[in-house]
Amino acid sequence: MDGVRVVELGLWVAGPACGGILADWGAEVIKIEAHAGDPFRSLEWLYGGLGNPPFDLDNRGKRSVALDLGTEGGLAVMHEMLADADVFLTNLRPGGLERLGLDYPSLSERYPSLVYASVTGLSLRGDERDRQAYDVGAFWSRAGVARSLTPEGGDLPYQRGGMGDHMTGLSAAAGVSAALFHRERTGEGQLVEASLIRLGAYMLGWDHNVTAVTGAETVAWSRYGPPNPLINCYQCSDGEWFWMLGLEGERHWPDVIRALERTEWADDPRFVGIEDRLENAPALVDEMDAVIATKSRAEWGEIFDRENVWWAPVQSTLEFRSDPQAVAAGCWVEVPTPDGGSVEMVATPVDFSKASWEVRDPVPELGQDTELVLMELGVDWDRIEALKAEGAIP
Repeated sequence: MDGVRVVELGLWVAGPACGGILADWGAEVIKIEAHAGDPFRSLEWLYGGLGNPPFDLDNRGKRSVALDLGTEGGLAVMHEMLADADVFLTNLRPGGLERLGLDYPSLSERYPSLVYASVTGLSLRGDERDRQAYDVGAFWSRAGVARSLTPEGGDLPYQRGGMGDHMTGLSAAAGVSAALFHRERTGEGQLVEASLIRLGAYMLGWDHNVTAVTGAETVAWSRYGPPNPLINCYQCSDGEWFWMLGLEGERHWPDVIRALERTEWADDPRFVGIEDRLENAPALVDEMDAVIATKSRAEWGEIFDRENVWWAPVQSTLEFRSDPQAVAAGCWVEVPTPDGGSVEMVATPVDFSKASWEVRDPVPELGQDTELVLMELGVDWDRIEALKAEGAIP
């Protein structure tokens, strides 16, 4: 994305996540913030004086311009930046963008080659397009994700921050890439739309497709009644968990019972075939629980690897941080800090063989690049002083 200029008018996560990915890929991303800043910056209090790691992940490598779009001068500067941009990225609600004249119909007429990337909660269409919608609302709650993970009678699980946001941001980055490819061929810009509700529908696509085709509600499975007990989680004697990965039940069954030293289950009428194991899943899970509780996870890991039983450890974030395979897979990237050092952060999830990427710049302070960006646009110092007097810039 080197040479691609992105103007990002975003806040919180889903829109800035897209901008963060594009910045990692080499785009110049100019983050437009109100004088008070992206409200995401305000979460520093959660991390005990250690900064704001979630904000840093989605905003590293960008330039920050503080601009009051409610002023005539501020909006004029915004349009000067858009005239020089390849991509306009925003996750502000549609009604607010229309009031500012920054909606797609308005900008596409004025800048026909501009790629307009809209990231919304509930889409640009429908009666509820302006309803408040964080990812815990549009993705986790409304799209059915929380219910799909909750067995009958259980408490709803609490969503971790940014899950739907990051996947929606990634889908928007893919859409921007495709739109830029289209522009290379045709010269035309266009609207790219990604929404949290649409991402939730796609992520939970198996369930929603079953309901669409059959008209039936899907139900959540508990670990005591899975359709296939060979793809289930189990707890070891040391309290650690692993997930068995025997998705092809008939293929993996002989290896599992050999590893568990329960070869007599091969002739047990309750467990002989995959349909028998489905019908008697609770009983088989109980039997497996009793065996697995006799050894530690490390011991089972050695046995499973030897006997070709597919499995994965259930790890905490701290365990994953030191997982050698996570390091080998490139899950971490060095990010420069303002003092000239660097810190390791989570990497965005795509690599390229011909064009490597890196995080080129630190996380920006609020408005740190305002005057520099304006001067690059050809704004002279007298006008900068006038913009300050108007309150358009700090």
